[in-house]
Amino acid sequence: MSEQEVTYVTDEMRAAQGVWSEARMAPPITETDIRRWAMATHYPETPPRIYWDAEYAATTRWGGIVAPPDFNPFAWPVERPKGGSPGRAGQRPDGKPLTGMNGGQTDTYGVPMRPGDVISARTRLVDWNEREGRLGHTLYVRSEIEWRNQDGELVKTRMSIGIRY
Repeated sequence: MSEQEVTYVTDEMRAAQGVWSEARMAPPITETDIRRWAMATHYPETPPRIYWDAEYAATTRWGGIVAPPDFNPFAWPVERPKGGSPGRAGQRPDGKPLTGMNGGQTDTYGVPMRPGDVISARTRLVDWNEREGRLGHTLYVRSEIEWRNQDGELVKTRMSIGIRY
C-alpha cells in the first residue's frame, strides 16, 4: 500500500459521522457534590461562596447554590461505559495499534448546574482529516459532547480533537 492510499478512517467512523450517541445520565447532583468539587478545585483557597453557602447563594442572581462551570457529574461512575468511541481509529496497515493523544478541547457553557439537576450527555463524531506529519501518517478526529439538564437546557458543549498516529 502506498503512502497516499493509507487511511486510518474506518467504516465504523464513516457510519458514525454526525450521529448522536444514546444519552447517558449522571446521578442527581447534590449540594455535597458541588461543595466537595469546589473545595478540591480551589484548594488551598476557600472556594467562592456561591458554591457552598446556601444563605449567601440565595441573594445572587441564581437564587441558590450553583456548581462551578468545570463540575463533572460523570466523574465517578459506579460502572464505566463499555466500548470505544466511534472516533477511535483501528490500527496501522502493519497491524500495530495506533498511538493516540489529546489534541485539545474547547468548552462552551450554558446554564449552570444546580443541586437536584440530572445531567444527560451525548456525543458525536463531527469530522476528521488525515495528513502526513513528523510522526508519520496522522488522523485528527473532531468530536462534540453535549450536556443538558432535565429541562433540556444546554449546560455545556465540548469540542475536542483526538490525534491518532
